[in-house]
Parts: sequence; structure tokens; C-alpha cells
Amino acid sequence: MEIRYSTHPEHAKTFTTEQIREHYLIEALFEAGEIKLVYSMEDRAIVGGISPLEDVIALKGYDEIKADYFLERREVGIFNVGGSGKIKVDGDTYEMKTKDCLYVGMGKKELLFESDSAANPAKFYLFSAPAHKEYPTQQVAFNDIEGDRMGSNVNANDRVIKRMIHEEGIQSCQIAMGMTKLHAGSVWNSMPTHTHNRRMEVYLYFDLDEQDRMFHMMGEPDQTRHIVMKNEEAVISPPWSIHCGVATGSYTFIWAMAGENKTYRDMDAVSMNELR
Repeated sequence: MEIRYSTHPEHAKTFTTEQIREHYLIEALFEAGEIKLVYSMEDRAIVGGISPLEDVIALKGYDEIKADYFLERREVGIFNVGGSGKIKVDGDTYEMKTKDCLYVGMGKKELLFESDSAANPAKFYLFSAPAHKEYPTQQVAFNDIEGDRMGSNVNANDRVIKRMIHEEGIQSCQIAMGMTKLHAGSVWNSMPTHTHNRRMEVYLYFDLDEQDRMFHMMGEPDQTRHIVMKNEEAVISPPWSIHCGVATGSYTFIWAMAGENKTYRDMDAVSMNELR
């Protein structure tokens, strides 16, 4: 488990391109047959990728969180962004098709991940945060949520936002997660942009072609920086930072938040004339 420490905005202003990537970008999330986990001190969130092939992969406790099992004091939201697979939670099996979501609450001891086919393996993306109470395990299929159509072709941001784990959906202690899919010809997300000092956020970008690139914007509104990203990479956004982006083609991204509350619309809008 890799550790990433929090950064002060004044410190972030001094970062080189390499330092920005080292602090916020998460590369190579999905290594065949492996687990990759990044522990961020921003609200103590854990971001991870699990990519089973022939063998089942178990998510267990880690010394970095001083836990006998992973969900001893945590909850987790999981999306599958690869081929179909299964997750077993304390003996119960959940079939996970592409883009399906599963929430598992605090206290569950056994988490097993497997792919239906090694030729087209599942890619399980997880986001975990500390929890204070147990909520029931719940699953939602991507196709079962209609979502909200937002933006327009004219502004190159025609998209559908599907909220999965949130106050009016799957209940959690503090995790809020969902997925935004951009339609062909649209490339901008979360613009006009915003911050929310109550919560950190992580974006996972996927469904990008191999040669496409995402230009993710971050930083204070008057001190913006960017990170060039590829398919299936994630980026950590501190609470003080904007988080938006534009790509060279259409894509999908999973947003995940943890912190003071899980109110999706609790955000501080940034007007276009404030950006620098």
C-alpha cells in the first residue's frame, strides 16, 4: 500500500510537473493478477485497483491501517470497469458486469474478487474511507439508473451523470460515488468548475482510446495546474483544489468523495472570470 501525504496549497504552487504527478496522479492501477492500493491522507481515503486473472484475489487487512481485515473500521465502494466478474462478501456472491457498482459496509471480513474470463478480466476499482457504523451491502447495475442528462453538444459537454452511492441512493457513512459518461463529440467535464472544502475527491478516467489524453485541471482557482493522463488512471483532488478536465476524445469517469458530508450538491462554484 503506497502512502500519499496531504499538501498545502501554498506548497503545491511550487511543484514541478514531476512533483505534481508524484503527489496526485495514480498510474498503473490495473496490473494483471495484482492489487494496487494508494492511501491518501486527504480524508484518509484508499484508492485501489484489483485485476484478477485465473486466481481469486482476496482484499485483506494491512499494517498501514493497523487492521486485521480491510473493513474493520472502513467502508468501500467498488466499480467494475473491465470484463464481467464476481465479488464474494462473507459468502454472498455478487455478479458484477461492466460499470456495475457494489457498496460494502464496515464489519464485513471476507472480500474475494474474481474474473469470469482471464481473456477478458474484470477490473475492480475501489474507493474506501473510514466508517463509524455498518450499512448493508448493496449493488446497483449501471443500466438500472437512468441518470441526469446535462450539458450540450454546443458546449462540448453533453453527458449523463449517474449517482450510485449518495444520500438518496445506496447509503453509506461518508462515501459518495457515481459515474459520468460523455457522449461522442463531448470532451469537457465539471466546467464551470468548483471546489468543496468539506470533501476530497478522486476521478478515475476510462473508456479513453489508447492514443487519447486527458488534461485534468487542478489547483486553487487562481493558481491552476494541469496533469496529462491516460486511460484508466486516477487523480487525487485535495479539498481546496478545482477538479475538471478536457480530453482529446469522449470518455467516462468515476467520481468518489469522502469527508465532512455526502451531499452531492454541496460545492463552491468558481466563476469563469476567477480562473487563472
